[in-house]
Amino acid sequence: MAILADAVIVAAGRSQRMGGRDKLAADVAGRPLLAWSLAAIAASARVERIALVRTPEQAADARRPTWLPDKVIAIVPGGARRQDSVAAGIRALQGDGALTAGRVLLVHDGARPLVTTALIDAVVDAAGEHGAAIPVLPVAETLKRIDGERIAGNVDRTGIATAQTPQGVRWDVLREALARVDADREFTDEAAMLEAAGVAVHAVPGEATNLKVTRPDDLDLVEASLAGSTAVRTGLGSDGHAFGPGDGLRLGGIEIPGAPRLFGHSDGDAALHAIAGALLGAVALGDLGGLHPADERTPRGIPSTELLRGIRRRLEDAGWAPRSVDLTIRGARPWIQASMPAMRAAIADLLGLEVGAVSVKAATGNLSGDAGAGRTIEAQAVATVGRRRAGR
Repeated sequence: MAILADAVIVAAGRSQRMGGRDKLAADVAGRPLLAWSLAAIAASARVERIALVRTPEQAADARRPTWLPDKVIAIVPGGARRQDSVAAGIRALQGDGALTAGRVLLVHDGARPLVTTALIDAVVDAAGEHGAAIPVLPVAETLKRIDGERIAGNVDRTGIATAQTPQGVRWDVLREALARVDADREFTDEAAMLEAAGVAVHAVPGEATNLKVTRPDDLDLVEASLAGSTAVRTGLGSDGHAFGPGDGLRLGGIEIPGAPRLFGHSDGDAALHAIAGALLGAVALGDLGGLHPADERTPRGIPSTELLRGIRRRLEDAGWAPRSVDLTIRGARPWIQASMPAMRAAIADLLGLEVGAVSVKAATGNLSGDAGAGRTIEAQAVATVGRRRAGR
């Protein structure tokens, strides 16, 4: 079973090296820098809850930004020291529900927007196995010791690495460490506190792109990365359902009266399920069955339109938006040519697209397989997504 995690996002700094400018509010590719960092953490299926730590003034603002992921369960004021801010986030997570020993706490800098899901999951796995883990990067450049304005010599960089976030620790290990550590001592990061409490911290390979924005030039690097080759992605999804009892076929987001209904835990709309799979696949957010299992966790008969709206929100939380959909529906019955314009309009509306960005095609199956024999309807979708722009 995959290890699950909670996260504290530390975003309570004063941006002193940015000349007093709030770097977390800086516009990057149409969104605040903090929005990208939150979306990156929320994109991991391992992370279930997030506590966001802000300045007292920001935390007191009752307005919830539209870009805030649903996983953020609390916005709390930070303290004078980093460890005080992290402690405030931990208290919020503890107050929201019971914490089991096997879960992992992640602490991430709000100014690190380019962390990948792969690194997040690697830290969660390593912390779950070893008790605590941080991502590190070996120092690649020569280090010099400075005496005034003169070079005083080299520093041996053997065994030297820079620490990144997210840093992870199992809840049971954290509780024991907090009981042993001197609360008055100040620590530069979570790993330093754990080490002081006698906890061995496991190192995992970090990512060179996982930079922390500290200076104005860093914002240009982040924007260039977000606007680069990863700005558009493509995913493929497929689904199929057999015909069941009753009529009122739900397909492509509309109802076709008089046609037999498809069997399924939901309303059986194979076309929307294929689109949902394509969107999730484009940004590696899992699959529809994993998010909405066919059991008591998903209401029986739930409309697939509701499921697809939820998938769209997940994409937006992760900083993406649908750009186009190409859908092919395969089945010997019923005849759906007359319904295809309504399907295009319904899908476009669900995804916030122009109708011209949605293609719906139909094939009879040529008497091949269950679809060709009229026993099932199958659907295949190709979806493209892009980084969200300002105003989207």
